[in-house]
Amino acid sequence: MAMNDDHAVFLELASLYAVHALPDDERRAFEEHLRSCDVCARELRSFDRAVAALLRGVPQIDPPASLRDAIVAPGQRAGATARVARNASRWSAGWLAAAAMLIGALGLARYTATLRRDLAGLRQELQSALIRLDQTEQRLDAATRSVNASQLRIAVLMAPDLARIDLAAQPLAPRAVGRAFWSRARGLVFTASALPTLPPGRTYQVWVITTDRPISAGTADPDDRGTITAFFATPPDIPAPVAMAVTDEPQGGLPSPTGNRYLVGSAH
Repeated sequence: MAMNDDHAVFLELASLYAVHALPDDERRAFEEHLRSCDVCARELRSFDRAVAALLRGVPQIDPPASLRDAIVAPGQRAGATARVARNASRWSAGWLAAAAMLIGALGLARYTATLRRDLAGLRQELQSALIRLDQTEQRLDAATRSVNASQLRIAVLMAPDLARIDLAAQPLAPRAVGRAFWSRARGLVFTASALPTLPPGRTYQVWVITTDRPISAGTADPDDRGTITAFFATPPDIPAPVAMAVTDEPQGGLPSPTGNRYLVGSAH
């Protein structure tokens, strides 16, 4: 049950009602509210044991045997009245002290419960903040990698020794198109489109074909549209390529090509 502000006020009055410390108008309002509120009823019942224990803890003072005679005897009526008043004052003081102790204990318990709820809320807020911070760091890291990759690609495309190799589609990928931009000093930028999705466990591997042997530039997986844009740091001491090729290989790649060819192009 959701508690509005009025309900919270009645909930705070339960402890005072339990010890008969409410003014008549507030007592009647609380009793009227109590008829339709199970939460306040449970709260009030929770005080019964504490109230009973405190009542038992208040000293019970039996009136002296002479009290009756003092009341009956006209000559002693004034003195008896004073003694009764003093005794009543002591009983009232004991009851009020017990009531004050109960109200204080109940108030402390409620304050402790409020602190616990506030602490739980702060912990939840801290956890949410840490999650948001982690997500922000992940996005920043991804953006940094993207910027670094863009800078590497731009460096290759602006290299004075840039060589361009166009790759033609092979029968397994008749609509595929590929292009490689290679600089001995700055590396290789490879782009392709319309590559088919490979079976699980397979990846595309890009090969720099030299007069001696094919050298792996690296592996890459296309996006949902079959597009690849990748930078590869090729060794600066490899021979000039005579061709480029793309094959499908096991995940992680192999030292030499073994799979089907999807794109092939000769250097000019």
